[in-house]
Amino acid sequence: MSEPFDLVIQNAHVATASDIFDADIAVTGGRIVRLGKDLGAARRIIDAAGRVVTPGGVDAHCHLDEIMSGPVRMADDFHTGTRAAACGGTTTVIPFAAQQKGHSLSAAVQAYRQRAAGKAHVDYAFHLIVTDPTPAVLQQELPALIAEGFTSFKIYMTYDDMKLDDGQILDVLSVAKAHGALAMLHAENADCIQWLTRRLLQAGQTAPRFHAQARPMLVEREATHRAIALAELVDTPILIVHVSGREAIEQIRWARALGLSVLAETCPQYLFLTADDLGIDDSYHGARCVCSPPPRDAANQEVVWNGVRDGLFTVFSSDHAPFRMDGTVGKRPDGCEVSFERIPNGIPGIETRLPLLYSEGVLAGRITLQRFVELTSTNPAKTYGLHPRKGSIAIGSDADLVIWQEAPCTVRNTRLHHNVDYTPYEGMQLKAWPALTLSRGEVVWDGAFHDHSGHGQWLRCGLPTILPNAPSHARNVIQPR
Repeated sequence: MSEPFDLVIQNAHVATASDIFDADIAVTGGRIVRLGKDLGAARRIIDAAGRVVTPGGVDAHCHLDEIMSGPVRMADDFHTGTRAAACGGTTTVIPFAAQQKGHSLSAAVQAYRQRAAGKAHVDYAFHLIVTDPTPAVLQQELPALIAEGFTSFKIYMTYDDMKLDDGQILDVLSVAKAHGALAMLHAENADCIQWLTRRLLQAGQTAPRFHAQARPMLVEREATHRAIALAELVDTPILIVHVSGREAIEQIRWARALGLSVLAETCPQYLFLTADDLGIDDSYHGARCVCSPPPRDAANQEVVWNGVRDGLFTVFSSDHAPFRMDGTVGKRPDGCEVSFERIPNGIPGIETRLPLLYSEGVLAGRITLQRFVELTSTNPAKTYGLHPRKGSIAIGSDADLVIWQEAPCTVRNTRLHHNVDYTPYEGMQLKAWPALTLSRGEVVWDGAFHDHSGHGQWLRCGLPTILPNAPSHARNVIQPR
């Protein structure tokens, strides 16, 4: 007689990026081992009762416990950040190991692994942030790190302590091309932002709402166009992160029409917030929603929704960047209200990402359930070399699963599990929330959080499998543990 399964989820209405079907799901050793009906004995049975079951979310752009300059500190580390992720249905996160100028990229990765060790409740991989592409970084460190499973890296075109000039970007893109890695670009024109900021400050316009005026859509449009041109010159794919509105979207559509491999990501803030959330007066309350690029207007929300619906966007990420409003190390550095250019950029969203899109995308009829899974789980896993171990409900895939409860609920920060003292989505009426989240077969959320500190494993990323003309060695295989 065969051994019982560790777990069987019965009566699941399974949704993947390509199919919807009813099945039971058997799990042993943290992996899915059988799909079907009447699968046999199990040590534990969970009845999904006909509810939708999706793969666990893959949040491929979030910031946790990064080293910051000055008095500023991120509110979430790998304990609180992955706790919030799990409670919102996300079972894999990919934050950033950031190089500091003048320091080793390899040392940054090692230090970041130590910051994560023993804390994570769900699995995680790392992107790299390259801020100082010295010959040693380009010729030794970056190729070695790609071979070790760090196959994606972010390039900034703005922020003084992080931006690269065009020649440096070309150098980094050349390494990506040579080794099959994927470069992600934060596309905003730094010189335009600095020029506009000086003029606003000289006019005494310092409130949070002027952050949006210092970063109009044209600075994103120009940088997006330039990033595409640089990638075309090197002949390598790129991904434009956190695309905010019409003008950057038009550049990406133009590039795609030329046959260029340009992937795009957007985030909840560009579907659910507008520039008015930064303030319609000079109140500091708007500091909560300062992020870059800033939210645009309602008309641009519809343009972004169109891109979510029609396939322009490959990935839907949170860009979770957690800073508290109270205290001395967050949105009020040293406890003071500061001018807009000194407000730490970023908003929390790792726990609300999936419920927002499920409620206002799927249940509001804007996107299909399959498209929801594609954007939030399968495509991120493919883009960053984690599929089909992640992002799938298939035999051999990790048992990362979400059972959805479709019922009215209200977003309240008091009910969230991050370490931030606000949510920009406070009071929003949603139509669904995860009823249960499994991370490799372990229940981490079922209406209450179950602490699994150290359960989360670091994931070695393969090469992208979603890009046109992917290298022949970028195979669709289960990644080794």
